[in-house]
Amino acid sequence: MKPLSNRTYDILKYLTIIVLPAIGALYSGLSQIWQLPYAAEIPATITVICTFLGAILCISTAQYNKAEEETMTDE
Repeated sequence: MKPLSNRTYDILKYLTIIVLPAIGALYSGLSQIWQLPYAAEIPATITVICTFLGAILCISTAQYNKAEEETMTDE
């Protein structure tokens, strides 16, 4: 599998660490105040998506580090 580009990695990392958890927390809080539907399901779905993206980012990081290590040993 081809490693992610730096730009793609940075965007996915930002989404995974900051944006999606913030959206989940926001919806969870607002759903309690305004009795919005799916108060548990939507934040849980966002958490699952964050976990999946985190796994992809870990795989990409491991591949990048392996490629860097191979490049350094070839020199």
